[in-house]
Amino acid sequence: MRPGLFLAIINAAHWLARKMNERRNCNALMELSDEQLKDIGLSRGQTESDVHVYSRY
Repeated sequence: MRPGLFLAIINAAHWLARKMNERRNCNALMELSDEQLKDIGLSRGQTESDVHVYSRY
């Protein structure tokens, strides 16, 4: 396998993993109530934008 192709596959896998993680975090925020969002300093509108990205570990 060519090194460039291998690197492209690795980069694609990293990108896909990052997007899946972002989606998982977004879904977790969407499950929170408005009161819970307020406790962490967010509003419902902010959770629907890509401006605030929080990681869930």
